[in-house]
Amino acid sequence: MADIVSKKKRSEMMSGIQGKNTRPEMLVRSALHKLGLRYKLHDKTLPGNPDLVFPKYNAVIFIHGCFWHLHDCHLFKWPSTRPKFWREKIQSNKDRDKKNIQILKENNWRVMTIWECALKGKNRLLIEGVIEIISEWLPSGNAEIEIRGRDNK
Repeated sequence: MADIVSKKKRSEMMSGIQGKNTRPEMLVRSALHKLGLRYKLHDKTLPGNPDLVFPKYNAVIFIHGCFWHLHDCHLFKWPSTRPKFWREKIQSNKDRDKKNIQILKENNWRVMTIWECALKGKNRLLIEGVIEIISEWLPSGNAEIEIRGRDNK
């Protein structure tokens, strides 16, 4: 299927996509702050620059976009143009995520991944439910957890 916008317009659209301070991230940050939870943002000293860092709990949270991090949900669809480029790009993101999480765990960090589909789309969860999961996980000591949209694998 041909793209419905020009190459120049598509380039402008793609370059405008943020890597941090995204809408899903801001939603989670705001709700956690209202609960009195404090965190560091995008700590560049940690592998993968986690979106939220909770030193008190030795825990980090990544809030991943389903497209950019190759999630197996309804929000992910392979682009039809430049398939080789996109497969390499997106797969390298996924491989890097896996490596960064492994390094964090080896250094005794606990890791939570929140997928975009948990916060957006037809299978999203209620934000109150997501925040409850986070607030229960932080003091729990459990090593790793993933929050996905409903009906995802």
